[in-house]
Amino acid sequence: MHRILFVCLGNICRSPAAEAVFAARAAAAGLSVTVDSAGTGGWHVGNPPHPPMIAAALRRGYDLSRLRARQAAAADFAAFDLILAMDGANRAALEALRPRGNATPLALFLDGVPGSAPRDMPDPYYTGDFDTVLDLVESGSDALIARLLHRG
Repeated sequence: MHRILFVCLGNICRSPAAEAVFAARAAAAGLSVTVDSAGTGGWHVGNPPHPPMIAAALRRGYDLSRLRARQAAAADFAAFDLILAMDGANRAALEALRPRGNATPLALFLDGVPGSAPRDMPDPYYTGDFDTVLDLVESGSDALIARLLHRG
């Protein structure tokens, strides 16, 4: 069982998309996972994902409507085996939150994607490009699943 947390800024676009897409693709691959998502900021706590993100994901068969935003907490470092940030700013905020002495792996979600993918996933809340983000989330999910299946 792998416990993975996906983190973006507000937990209403990138990280809930990653949570839903990765969970669906991991299940299809026969990989046993527990997933969650969070934001480094608390502005949207308790709210569903951004409506355009919900709509774009639903067009691809991913239902985000049940998800609710929450803020990342220091306790997440003990609760998860891997924490994946959507961009460098989120990663830095998570490092500042990390409890002293904790060694939970923290990386950028797109670090494991082969090819020319950007390391920082653009934020569609600002760009409006939800489909490109979903393309990146699907690529990132497939790369992560391949690594986890290879490791066992």
